Amino acid sequence: MAEKTNRNNADAAGMQGSLFGDVDAPSFSAQEPAEKPASPARTARARAAELNRILNHAAYAYYALDAPEMTDAQFDRYLQELLALEKANPELVTPDSYTQRVGGYVSEQFEPVRHASRMYSIDDAMNLDELDEWLARTDEALGSTPENPVAYTCELKIDGLGVALTYTDAQLVRAATRGDGTTGENVTANVLTIHDVPRALAPEGLKLVADAGLGRSIEVRGEVYMPKHSFVRLNEAADAAGREPFANPRNAAAGSLRQKDPKITAHRDLETFIYAVADESPLSVTSQWEFLHWLSSCGFHVNPNARRCTCAAEVHDFCATALAHREDLDYDIDGVVVKVDSFASQTALGFTARAPRWSIAFKFPPEEKRTVLRDIRIQVGRTGVLTPVAEFDPVSVAGSTIARATLHNIDEIRRKNVRVGDTIVVHKAGDVIPEVVGPVLELRPADSQEFQMPTHCPSCGSPVVREEGEVAYRCVSIDCPAQAVERLIHWGSRNAMDIDGLGDELVGRLVENGTLTDVADYYDKLTVDALAATPTGRAYETSTKDHIEGEDILVGRTIAEKVMAQVDESRSRGLARVLFGLGIRHVGANVATVLARHFGSLQALMAASEEDIATIDGIGPKIAASVREFFSVPENVRVLERLREAGVVLEEEVAEPERPQTLAGLTFVLTGTLEHFTRDEAGAQVVEDYIEHLACGLTNLVNIFFPEVLALSGGVANQGDALLLPLRERVRERSFGSRYAVSHTRIELCTLGYRAGVIGAAMLARE
Repeated sequence: MAEKTNRNNADAAGMQGSLFGDVDAPSFSAQEPAEKPASPARTARARAAELNRILNHAAYAYYALDAPEMTDAQFDRYLQELLALEKANPELVTPDSYTQRVGGYVSEQFEPVRHASRMYSIDDAMNLDELDEWLARTDEALGSTPENPVAYTCELKIDGLGVALTYTDAQLVRAATRGDGTTGENVTANVLTIHDVPRALAPEGLKLVADAGLGRSIEVRGEVYMPKHSFVRLNEAADAAGREPFANPRNAAAGSLRQKDPKITAHRDLETFIYAVADESPLSVTSQWEFLHWLSSCGFHVNPNARRCTCAAEVHDFCATALAHREDLDYDIDGVVVKVDSFASQTALGFTARAPRWSIAFKFPPEEKRTVLRDIRIQVGRTGVLTPVAEFDPVSVAGSTIARATLHNIDEIRRKNVRVGDTIVVHKAGDVIPEVVGPVLELRPADSQEFQMPTHCPSCGSPVVREEGEVAYRCVSIDCPAQAVERLIHWGSRNAMDIDGLGDELVGRLVENGTLTDVADYYDKLTVDALAATPTGRAYETSTKDHIEGEDILVGRTIAEKVMAQVDESRSRGLARVLFGLGIRHVGANVATVLARHFGSLQALMAASEEDIATIDGIGPKIAASVREFFSVPENVRVLERLREAGVVLEEEVAEPERPQTLAGLTFVLTGTLEHFTRDEAGAQVVEDYIEHLACGLTNLVNIFFPEVLALSGGVANQGDALLLPLRERVRERSFGSRYAVSHTRIELCTLGYRAGVIGAAMLARE
């Protein structure tokens, strides 16, 4: 295997040779997808809408939060299903479909940066049949012949975070994440801490740049990744410090690159592979293969494991060799990227809405091993969900030993048909998350039994419920120890009872020592003395007359008194916050407010029937059933009674809400005869149309140009919040991605008021 030493100086011969040296590449046939999407029971349009919702949510968790909620394989299956659905029903292809956009999001944490040209996604080939179809289609489009075959450059698909580096006058001036493909995040300060990123293009590479780079701006692109050994070290440190470990090296790289403090990034041991350019025209290179060598000559870190191929057999060989030796690498790969080598041919093929036609990613199947399923244990989560977890004989998969994997829910157990005692097949989905594929039925014991979910919570013994239409079984007891910490943290959160000073670690320690078990304990059990004597989780690093080195640092009386003052103050927050703080299923802050205002007191709400609750505007039968279910648990009722006895206000003051004065400051004169409106109705409609049309125009500006600020001048600037507030809300609702991320565009009134436009025009005329 090519080592990282002298990695930037790989010559053509080295890159053209065998991928990892002289090895026997395994032969493998075209694989079928692990699971074919089931035929939707509903209409194609409904299924497409559902798939778009799932994909957008998963992409936001992956790209924006660095917290994937599904495996790569699951995501790919959903995407392939949507693509097939749209191919069969072209009318379903809309501009906002996930198939028409590049994955990724732009956070508000960093300055937005617009790329020199769009950074596209790459279409996937999930097996060799799909890869061969693409190769044949591309060969035909480019007129390939045996005498003059189309050449392809094969490169390893690095599982990292996309980055764009801009060099002006041969000097690094900016680094940005991929973001949504058009706009990324400015992470220059953090990228400057990555040792293999050149601050200036090397003289050797500048020989092939027009004007030796002077007056030129070149944007190269690649991947920021974290080596496996660095990832292991980072998670070991996180575990020792009691922090949540990263799920995989890709998430670790993304989280490290997005640090507000570059000093933290500098200690994360990130590296890069560069492999693309926004515009090749300033360069005297005509192909991807030449471009890789140009990158190396400039000082960039270029993956030496690449090959130029001229037939499908050579592409197959490269893919097979990469698959066989992926575990030998100190970085994660999840496939091979195949590109048409000629830049001219790339230009001729062009792009679809989301991906180049001249490139495809062959995705690796996950490594699979056999083991024996010894037990299925139930894990109770923070929201009361009972999750079955498979425990099996330890087995080494994809470079690490695994012995447990979630089975998600009873429906998944039934679908996979797994039983205790089975010989099972396991893999790491996305090369990271342990997953049970299924049983080896011919090895199943004769006395095996189907697994059944428990009827009572294994943590507290309360009855377990399963709501209609849901797959999850839940414990709804407020006294459940498994849920205690998260429930207690939620109770003190800002939108609930707003108890400042109660951090996650402190609450966890109060639960550990038995001081807190339910939310009523805040008021009738927690004391200043008990809180003051609680360890903070830190220890003194030196010895003094008051303490010795290594001794636990306690909360102390000063902080304890401040926290308890907050606890006492929270008694008067009102019913809406209490209902939200209780963590009732489906009852968020808005629903809690609706219930509190409608019933006025907890007593009235508890006395209401499910039907009475369901008829309230904005509630419905699902929420009503959840509320009644919560109040039917005796343990919950006892906690509520203790809250009342402790002086917690369980009523809500209902005041007539002040109506927004949308017409304030506006004057409209209506003359003549009005056939269908009164004059007041007509005036209100004029204002409504005024706001609606303005919102429509601004939304178009936001969706097309993604500006940072829209500043309103002229007469509009005179209307203040009466106009601005409803305007912002309408634009926000219609902006792309508003369901998953807050738009970075701010709508403001010019500080110069209605004169801003005139003053600006005057200044331009003066110049």
